[in-house]
Amino acid sequence: MESVLTIGEIAKRSGVASSALRFYEEKGLIASERAGSGHRRYPRSTLRRIAFIVFAQRIGLSLDEIGEELAKLPIRRVPTRKDWSRLSSKWLKRIDEKIAEMERLRDGLTSCIGCGCLSFDNCQFANPGDRMAKNGPGPRFWL
Repeated sequence: MESVLTIGEIAKRSGVASSALRFYEEKGLIASERAGSGHRRYPRSTLRRIAFIVFAQRIGLSLDEIGEELAKLPIRRVPTRKDWSRLSSKWLKRIDEKIAEMERLRDGLTSCIGCGCLSFDNCQFANPGDRMAKNGPGPRFWL
């Protein structure tokens, strides 16, 4: 029998607020059992699921996407390293794209933010005649 933890213990160990844990449970991302007193008790393996949720959110997955991925994990046993690897390997492209976008944003901070304002000397080269305006408002090079 796997040991169980209270919501407070799970929150402290995972670094995720109790309110967020209740929200994850409401969304079906994690599950608890109720003690005789009605208090939530989580299997220790829930810590892995929470770490997965936090990581997945950091790389931009929606809670719906996270739920779809978690549904692929085994129900009757603790997920293995192989299970996690299978799920997360599909995210490498997404992570690489996010890294590339962040690098473009970093580089843009010191030169052109792509706003179409023509206020920087550089903009007359990057956006002559405000040609990006036809694509809509905002930083069109970054959207």
